[in-house]
Amino acid sequence: MIEVKGLSKFYGQTQAVDGVDLSIGKGELFGLLGPNGSGKTTMIKMLTGQIKPTSGTLRVHGINVLEDPLRVRELVGVIPEQETPPSFLTAEEYLHFVAKIRKMEHYEEACSKWFDFFDFADQKDSLCKDLSRGTRQKLMFAQAFLHEPELAIIDEPLINLDPVMQKKVKDFLKGYVNNGGTIFISTHILEIAKEICTSIGVIYRGKLVYTGRLDDPGLQKRNFEGFFLDLVSRRKEISNDIMQKPTKEVPLPV
Repeated sequence: MIEVKGLSKFYGQTQAVDGVDLSIGKGELFGLLGPNGSGKTTMIKMLTGQIKPTSGTLRVHGINVLEDPLRVRELVGVIPEQETPPSFLTAEEYLHFVAKIRKMEHYEEACSKWFDFFDFADQKDSLCKDLSRGTRQKLMFAQAFLHEPELAIIDEPLINLDPVMQKKVKDFLKGYVNNGGTIFISTHILEIAKEICTSIGVIYRGKLVYTGRLDDPGLQKRNFEGFFLDLVSRRKEISNDIMQKPTKEVPLPV
């Protein structure tokens, strides 16, 4: 569902993503983990055709993103880092607008289902600008899954949601994958990935420094938080050492 080779992105002299290779198969719930500023959001923007990479290739849902980014966004459900429904539309008008753009038929029932799922049908006639941040996040989640995509790409899926809704969303995502869907999420919250993901990647300073399945016996034996922190701290040592002594190598944790 996602195939990335040699993907890099520069903003001026700053390299946000550095030579990433990544393959995600159908039926995976993949979590891209990393500290703030590691390149997670830049990865999502490239995967969804919002920005062009400096170099490398990427295919999403079998489509060359560089050649047809609009087609990718037609097929894939996308939730960006910041919730941004149009302020001048009501919540219901926005979902109807999304449904029409996606050429959905009989979409009223699908929209109603999401208002009920997130328990905010009483706010469907409210302007988006008057909704709370949590309710706007619910609305963005609804628009991403309205057309039941085979693949969804989500930046920080639980941001602004209360604990009750977080549990509901996590159960939904796991069920979606169990029913054949594929989901790519980025997050810096380790507990989310450990609870719902089938596989993970760790990105640090633009480099993908680890990929693997969460049911890997070697990873199962380790403290997940300790593994992540050890991996990142070792990579930090490598990065700092390269700047000072290019010939010295620091091994990754086993």
